[in-house]
Amino acid sequence: MAKILDVNYENTFSYHIFLEEDFENLKNAVSELDTSCRRALIVTDTNIAPLYLETVKGILSTCFLFVDEVILTPGEKYKNTDSVAEIYEKAILDDFDRNDFFVALGGGVVGDMTGFAAATYMRGIKFIQIPTTLLAQVDSSIGGKTGVDFRAYKNMVGAFHMPALVYSNVNTLKSLDDIQYASGMGEVIKHALIKNKDYFDYLSEHIDELRNRDTEVLLRTVYESNLIKKAVVEVDPKEKGERQLLNFGHTLGHAIEKCSEFSYSHGQCVALGCLAAMYISGTCGAVETEAVRRLMDAVGLNTVLKAMDLDEVVLATRKDKKMDKGQVRFILLHSLGDAYIDSTVSQDQMMEALRYISK
Repeated sequence: MAKILDVNYENTFSYHIFLEEDFENLKNAVSELDTSCRRALIVTDTNIAPLYLETVKGILSTCFLFVDEVILTPGEKYKNTDSVAEIYEKAILDDFDRNDFFVALGGGVVGDMTGFAAATYMRGIKFIQIPTTLLAQVDSSIGGKTGVDFRAYKNMVGAFHMPALVYSNVNTLKSLDDIQYASGMGEVIKHALIKNKDYFDYLSEHIDELRNRDTEVLLRTVYESNLIKKAVVEVDPKEKGERQLLNFGHTLGHAIEKCSEFSYSHGQCVALGCLAAMYISGTCGAVETEAVRRLMDAVGLNTVLKAMDLDEVVLATRKDKKMDKGQVRFILLHSLGDAYIDSTVSQDQMMEALRYISK
């Protein structure tokens, strides 16, 4: 069953998240916005365009005065200011003004870049998220964090800019390859580990349905993750406190991602980072840890880090944007479903955890 969630920003309604099984309700969803005399620029990539661009553009053409598109090269290594410049140029050539809309159609990379372009074009215009990957539907499309990588440093340039609307069609997840799908599951499992053990139990009990991408289970999964992400960002939209919990698994995960030269997917790195953080936490027993590993394995996530320079990985954490007064901020667990912020994790502890997940 389709669902709608309200997201607030600074205690005021900000936007809706529509969770749907197709694109049939997209026109009605967009009709809530003032679009009849506005322009829309769809930003997508060469992987997504052949699948969904024609359908989405056709629907949006009934909502907007004018619709155009820019099709980018896919991949994390193209998540940079050069790609954002392509969006700016298309918008300028099409005479977009600050009352018009950008539309992100794709995964997290497309969503982050489109949001950043929207935050900075003419000092800010509205944008719509239409995420088509699991990672984007459960995580990156919600909460207004936008940005690009700077050289080898992930998400170093960005802005907080809330979307005007999020529309997730969960059946787009059935077109994902196994690596992309597993990547999204890394973020799904992270949500359960930091906030909701019952959700973790639900995922563990529906492994076969998750593997088969059952529509009802996908809807429930995206919904539960959205509830967690929404609740956290409503309390702390600018990541001053509570929202930092969403970085569970990301400190070492981002370092692994960088040092592997992005050969691992983002969600895969988060999963490895979660296991390392659980080890550092020291509060999860062998049975719970094995349950997490079993779920990760079942949905296609590797639970053993391939050979790499662990000293380099630890060093890379010093370049993380989550540094605080020279100390790396870590998210750890009191127990499954109960996370907290810690600023005392040492480099020796990180090294020991990396060795643990390398076995």
